[in-house]
Amino acid sequence: VSEVMLQQTQVARVAPAYAAFLSRFPTPAACAAAPAGDVVRAWAGLGYNRRALSLHRAAEAIVDRFGGSLPAGLDELVSLPGVGPYTARAVQAFAWEADVGVVDTNAARVLARAVAGRRLAPAEAQSLADSLVPQGRGWDWNQAVLDLGATVCRRHSPRCDCCPLAAAQKCTWATGGHADPDPADGSAGVGRGQAAFAGSDRQGRGRLVDALRVAPVAMEALAPVCGWPDDPARAARVADGLVRDGLAVIEGDGLRLP
Repeated sequence: VSEVMLQQTQVARVAPAYAAFLSRFPTPAACAAAPAGDVVRAWAGLGYNRRALSLHRAAEAIVDRFGGSLPAGLDELVSLPGVGPYTARAVQAFAWEADVGVVDTNAARVLARAVAGRRLAPAEAQSLADSLVPQGRGWDWNQAVLDLGATVCRRHSPRCDCCPLAAAQKCTWATGGHADPDPADGSAGVGRGQAAFAGSDRQGRGRLVDALRVAPVAMEALAPVCGWPDDPARAARVADGLVRDGLAVIEGDGLRLP
């Protein structure tokens, strides 16, 4: 649950939502048994609401295919809705304490700068991370690398002056005088920007889902609810997208959560 929540959402927003979510759905069986709309309501404030549906569907799969217990194998985990290779390895490392490398953008920066000294393709970064995990220390190793990337080996203004790897002359980029280009740029997804949120369809979708959490929304109210009172066609397109994604259901002359 925490790994799915942390996909594209900051820890500060996830922490209270995580506790509330587990209180409401303490087991996969409890989540699977609830209506999908209840899971979407519990997802309020986290954004990217399709993750809530994926989590609900994953809970159903865990109950149906794995007897209600979260699987430990990589292939089994990535077979669950909404669980990709990164999330699967994070679950393996932090839930099952397996010796696998967990590579997000923070870890990729550390690997590119400190170890490789060059830009790394995603597959290279993953292979390198897996090879570096000390036997029996997967949980500790990944926590250390992820924290180092998040707090010290930052994308902008890296704090090389307090980096233990730089101090021990174990950072390829630092010992080479921080030569341009920064090997982290473009490594395993590092540095890829995201389209602006303000005024986007994604913002309108979020507004509509927030309204649906409270009550059904009439078709004639879609445009003002989305924030585009003068663009009903755009609002209708966004509403159609929610229906296709399973986040909304047409009922009478309006929409409701599933």
